[in-house]
Amino acid sequence: MAFLRKTAAVLCAAAAVLLATPPTASATSSPYGTLARESFDRLPLGPVTSGPGWTTDTSDGTLTVAPGTTGHGRELRLHTEGNGRAFLVFPGLAAPGNSYWARLRLRVDAFPAAPDWAHWTIAEASGSDSPTLVRPLGGQYAPTDKGNFWGVGSDLGPTGDWTSWKTSAPAKAGKWSCVEFHLDAADNRVTVYFDGVEQPDLTVSTNQHGGTSGPFTFPAFDKLKLGWQLYQADPTPSSYDIRMDDIAVSTRRASCS
Repeated sequence: MAFLRKTAAVLCAAAAVLLATPPTASATSSPYGTLARESFDRLPLGPVTSGPGWTTDTSDGTLTVAPGTTGHGRELRLHTEGNGRAFLVFPGLAAPGNSYWARLRLRVDAFPAAPDWAHWTIAEASGSDSPTLVRPLGGQYAPTDKGNFWGVGSDLGPTGDWTSWKTSAPAKAGKWSCVEFHLDAADNRVTVYFDGVEQPDLTVSTNQHGGTSGPFTFPAFDKLKLGWQLYQADPTPSSYDIRMDDIAVSTRRASCS
């Protein structure tokens, strides 16, 4: 009986340790299908170059963990100069069926007002088997419509370099929003949601996209970058500040609530 009581006590202690240990962003097995997550609340304040399960990719850019804007928790602040880049990178991100959902809370302080057709990216998914870069969150400054507009895009693949931006999806600076996207390999489909609402005008798929007449096809995804990159030199404004929080990548949709 003493042996049984001791064994039970050891098992209870082990379970307590497991429950108290925070999951890392690189968790690949979860009852909820979690592939990666990050809230930044457990990271020290200040500049950051890596975290649990993620790295960074910068050029004329920085990433900093800062107190949350709402006064609760912490958030990631990204800063770039000119046409620099600052990304948080999830490497080795293998999703079952080459399909997954991603969610993040996002605030962009300002979008470019020059040069004409300035192009920017928030999210970029890629795979080592193909040069194709899938950009489920990005957009472009359109002087013809005097604004920045969200659009799904791609580069270096068989359909060329394109951003299928829509005037029905204006990019609004200076406000927090919850953004989501779903990469569905069944039809090479990218679906985007803002604050829980699907944006059907932004959807692209195998035969409906913004590139050449050929089919749009996914690479075998193994990397996801979240952050900011502007591709044109000498933009206005000359620097950019982006804030991110509550990142989740999963085989199922994560709630914005």
